[in-house]
Amino acid sequence: MNAVSKTPPRLWVTTLLFSSTALAALILVPLYGIFHGYHWYQWLAFAVYGALCGFSITAGYHRLWSHRTYEAHWSLRLIFALFGAATLQNSILIWASGHRRHHRHVDDNDRDPYSAKRGFWFSHIGWMLRDYPSGKVDFSNAKDLQRDKIVMWQHNHYIPITLAMNLGLPLLAGWLTGDIIGMLLLAGVLRIVVNHHTTFFINSLAHMWGRRPYTDENTARDNDLLAFFTFGEGYHNYHHIFQTDYRNGIRWYQWDPTKWLIKTASWLGLARNLKTVPTIRIQRAILTMQFKRAEQKLQQSSHKERWRRVLEKEAQDFAAALAEWKELQSRRYENARERLLAKWESAAIRTRVKELEYSLNMQRKRLQIMMEQFHLCPVSATQ
Repeated sequence: MNAVSKTPPRLWVTTLLFSSTALAALILVPLYGIFHGYHWYQWLAFAVYGALCGFSITAGYHRLWSHRTYEAHWSLRLIFALFGAATLQNSILIWASGHRRHHRHVDDNDRDPYSAKRGFWFSHIGWMLRDYPSGKVDFSNAKDLQRDKIVMWQHNHYIPITLAMNLGLPLLAGWLTGDIIGMLLLAGVLRIVVNHHTTFFINSLAHMWGRRPYTDENTARDNDLLAFFTFGEGYHNYHHIFQTDYRNGIRWYQWDPTKWLIKTASWLGLARNLKTVPTIRIQRAILTMQFKRAEQKLQQSSHKERWRRVLEKEAQDFAAALAEWKELQSRRYENARERLLAKWESAAIRTRVKELEYSLNMQRKRLQIMMEQFHLCPVSATQ
């Protein structure tokens, strides 16, 4: 007999969190605005605090810790850890390890924590409301993060940090400006809800709505509108095929403020080793998709044979260019290896010279001791 499938148990903490904050944002925020009103500085606090939290997810949780697309100074990592906790999206360790599983098993309903193939509601928020097997916490893919002191500090003290960032800061700002409730509602409740759903839209809409210029092997899409609201995360089709690139929007005109933040941080000495994908690999992905779509359209053409010859010629040129690129990459690798070998040999020679210098120095000391002994104990001529 087949085992009866059971609905996973509900996770009441996240269920109450999402429902209460959403209801407060929909009811309390507008009511307070109608009967009391908000000041411009409260809206400014909402925007600035929201941006700091959003960047802490996109530049911190996502591109820094989940994908290691660059390295950051401890001060920048600390800021990301603090404001990332303020988003109430769990600790860096839990968030990043789950996201790595998503990339490894994308669209696999049994292993992708928020598989879009299980529907919009599940991928958007439903996966966090029940204890699904695909969402089980597993840190086996995050050994590097467990060696990060800031990551582990935030993980081990997540609750107090979260309370300080979500209640302490808004309360302080409200006390300083004379309107605690208004500040709590805008910089606290509304900001949390907006941060939640802009992130969640990448898991849901960015896998359902948009174009796929780089790959159709998964559901991820590029969407300019989502990129605008998610600090550049909407170029999701590119990200899923080139996840080690610190950029999501690779064109100069594409809206990716997270990329600009990381680049600016590198100019200030707060970030380094920014990883990018070689242009030819990007072009290869685009052309591969274009050939695939051209082949599909060719089946509907009334002049199949003529266009097939043209397409085959283009495919041959493409294959030749790729072969030449691979050859150049191989030669580049060989040259790098030869330089490395030469560098190693030079280092080996320097080491050997040091050893010889030490040996000669010790020999000199031995001779000196022997000479002193000669004066104390002259050697007989007959010996």
